[in-house]
Amino acid sequence: MERLIWIFVGSGLGGVARHALNGWVTAKAGSAFPWGTLAVNLTGSWAIGFAATLLAGVGRAPGAQWAGDFLVVGVLGGFTTYSAYALQTLLLARGGHELRATVYAAGTLVLCLLAVALGTTMARGLRP
Repeated sequence: MERLIWIFVGSGLGGVARHALNGWVTAKAGSAFPWGTLAVNLTGSWAIGFAATLLAGVGRAPGAQWAGDFLVVGVLGGFTTYSAYALQTLLLARGGHELRATVYAAGTLVLCLLAVALGTTMARGLRP
């Protein structure tokens, strides 16, 4: 039950952070292209690669399991959202913006994979 509480709290914080970042980026960049969701997915992809790499192998340390549950499953799981990505891609395409939809879908995939790779590489440099 304790594990579920950590995930629950983390998910709530991640969702609030996602909403805040998405809103801030959209306010700055406009809504013609889903820049806010792209920023969330890139940031979240980098962070999950970074955190998962740092936390790998620490599951036996006292209290380490809650860190993974809270941060990776909770906060970052609540923060990143590919459901919004899929919906916004579909809405762009249905709105007659097929090129934007394609660029957004492919760009998000490639950039998030690169962000995860960068996060894991950077975290490896910090681990003993």
